[in-house]
Amino acid sequence: MNSERTRLAALYGGLLVMAGVLLLAIVYLLVSEGVYAGIVTAVAPAVPTARLDAGSVPAPALPSSEWAQTAVIEPGQYAVAQKVSTAAGDAALSQLLTVSGVSLAVYSALSVALAWWMAGRVLRPVGVITARARRLSGSNLHERIALKAPPGELKELADTFDGMLDRIQQLVAARQRFAANAAHELRTPLAVQRAAAEIGLADDPPPEKVAWIRDKLIDTADNSERLIEGLLLLAVSDEGLRRRERVALDETVTTVTEALAAEAAERDITVEVAARPVTVEGDAVLLDHLVHNLVANALRHNHPGGTVTVRVGPDGLEVANTGPRVDPATVPLLFEPFRRARARRHAPGEGAGLGLSIVASVARAHGGDVGARANPGGGLTARVTLPTRLPAARAR
Repeated sequence: MNSERTRLAALYGGLLVMAGVLLLAIVYLLVSEGVYAGIVTAVAPAVPTARLDAGSVPAPALPSSEWAQTAVIEPGQYAVAQKVSTAAGDAALSQLLTVSGVSLAVYSALSVALAWWMAGRVLRPVGVITARARRLSGSNLHERIALKAPPGELKELADTFDGMLDRIQQLVAARQRFAANAAHELRTPLAVQRAAAEIGLADDPPPEKVAWIRDKLIDTADNSERLIEGLLLLAVSDEGLRRRERVALDETVTTVTEALAAEAAERDITVEVAARPVTVEGDAVLLDHLVHNLVANALRHNHPGGTVTVRVGPDGLEVANTGPRVDPATVPLLFEPFRRARARRHAPGEGAGLGLSIVASVARAHGGDVGARANPGGGLTARVTLPTRLPAARAR
């Protein structure tokens, strides 16, 4: 900051000194043009005519002032006045230069000092921002600059920096929750496997118990595999899209709902699909996971005899289901990893709590947005908005 302050002080001080030099030059030119004529006009009438030798001095040109044009001045009288005015004018101009030079030196020193102070005043918020940025760490992300200054570029910069800190704090908090929840989710199946092996297989168990323990271990391994696949998919979608292609979102919805028809029938849930032709640009695999997770989540968090409604159109994808009531305050949290509307039940096919977080990540990767609302009668309505193309673009 000191170098920037030096540059600004040099700039401001240089401009002020240049302005002073320019003002001094203008004053000197204006004064030098009129000082001789003014002295001649004032001195000539006071010179005695009897002491002059009119024949020995040529008549000079009279000044052009109105007084000189109306006054009667003898040629010899004017010559003496001209000599006096030359000497007086030179002395006056010399005195003017001396006084102006001293004044300019003092003015220059004051200008540099003022420029240095002004530069420090202007750069003070930058120093505050720099000092705060150096102190930031994971333990004090809650601190903010909160610059108290009039509206301006530096105030806007400080407010922008505070907004960036808000986003960073939220991101760090989300990552910390993600790490803690992931550790818990990964530790649970390991604990189940250890308990089944140490307790269930102790004291030479009968074959039927061994078969039950085997099935339990296989089911736990499947859950762990689904969890790892979900984490990998979440990481891939968070990286963004490496390639884009035209994807018929309505056809993807039809394919996914047909694939989940058996699970819907097993749970005694009716799936209603209203799909209008919509084409989006993106990754077909990720979009398939997005639709699958939304519909599967609507099926698994439902009750027997319930319904799931899937709508596709230019406004995006909407999946609504019946089911237990959801607290509206918890709805935004459902899109965070390992967040559930209800406590874990360890039911088969329940998933690892990554379904809606993967949906949100895939939507962001495609430049879209995702949101949800709690239905008054129970259940949830999730809506995904994606940049779409007209259906005719699919045929070209």
